[in-house]
Amino acid sequence: MTQKKAEKQDDSQEVVQINKWDGSQVKHAIDDAFKTALMERPNCKEHFAIIDGRLFICFLAVGIALFALGYDYIYTFPTSRPVLIICVTSYFFLMGVLTIYTTYIEKGIFAVAIQSDGSGKTIKKWTASSEMKKYDDKYTLTLSVKDSKNVRELSSTKSCANFIDVDGVVCNDLISAELKRLYNSLNNAEKKDK
Repeated sequence: MTQKKAEKQDDSQEVVQINKWDGSQVKHAIDDAFKTALMERPNCKEHFAIIDGRLFICFLAVGIALFALGYDYIYTFPTSRPVLIICVTSYFFLMGVLTIYTTYIEKGIFAVAIQSDGSGKTIKKWTASSEMKKYDDKYTLTLSVKDSKNVRELSSTKSCANFIDVDGVVCNDLISAELKRLYNSLNNAEKKDK
């Protein structure tokens, strides 16, 4: 059975302990730590557009299902048959759209941050995505930045043991250092482009 335990240490940093043998739980814990580290970068604020797109598709599908349920309650089955056929077809179509959306648009993205200058004007859009195969210990983090000129991307593949200790505690300082390395590399690449 998996356990997730959070404790307070030094009243400032949260210690997350996970079952280190559960690959899915390890990936999500490392993703959460990288997301927290990204949001701590200067002037970065989380952007929810990708998640909002998925929620909108789900909202439409649930709305269609509720409409079919209500219509069938008011007009019993033989009368409601054409409406139910349309609703069921629409629901399954939206589930296909949702699958395509999560596969080709989300693509493992777990964090999107908008970096602005002091006045609130957006200057960069940071995107973090990850991949970790089911029975593999290799965690691949891809950090990309989009500014007014172009999109730059950098990946890092390391064992998940680099980010979690033997007790299953996520090492936030190591994760912050890795994110800082990628973040600075992408910022330095921008300076070289100028």
